[in-house]
Amino acid sequence: MNAQSVSAQPQAGAPAVARTHSPVRVKWLGRVPYEPTWRAMQRFTDARNEHTDDELWLLEHEPVFTLGMNGDRAHVLAAGDIPVVQIDRGGQVTYHGPGQLVVYPLIDVRRAALGVRELVTALERSVIDLAARHGISAQCREKAPGVYVDGRKLASVGLRIRRGGSYHGLALNVDMDLEPFSRINPCGFAGLEMTQLAALGGPSDLAQVAREYAPLLLARLHRVAAD
Repeated sequence: MNAQSVSAQPQAGAPAVARTHSPVRVKWLGRVPYEPTWRAMQRFTDARNEHTDDELWLLEHEPVFTLGMNGDRAHVLAAGDIPVVQIDRGGQVTYHGPGQLVVYPLIDVRRAALGVRELVTALERSVIDLAARHGISAQCREKAPGVYVDGRKLASVGLRIRRGGSYHGLALNVDMDLEPFSRINPCGFAGLEMTQLAALGGPSDLAQVAREYAPLLLARLHRVAAD
């Protein structure tokens, strides 16, 4: 995959960063198909060692439904012309498509002394931080991972830890066609409504959102971007 490094230095208003770990390489991959990207995450995780830099991939996918490894296909109601790919993360079914920011933290969680719950919380809270910058009040739920605004889901989270490394991650709806979500029970919840930043008065430019989001996540993880 072609990748561009993007600037992700702390911005005004972000939580204070403690430089306790090596910098993270932040990469903007643009619009990419799902399955090759998933396989690339697996290869990266399997090949990494104690000296491998952590990376943060930001991108958008071509339309696809993804189903967690223990997911119930009954939650796929009518996929139509959109492919369904069963993958190795937790959780049920979700949709990825153009206009949605996808964030993959490829982190050595053992080296970072980072628990899975801490990583999920960092992903969620950084979305809440981003939303707040644009006057949007968002929340997370204790028993339903993700970020919500007035009961509608703004962002979904699903992770896998393998050989001490994390992959998969976050999907944040920015400015996309939400219709495909009606073809599934999102995250296994029948009737769950989805929303997106543009509909809430937030930004609609995906690259802008990626630039804003990356430093907020790194701040939550007490990390900085590599130069």
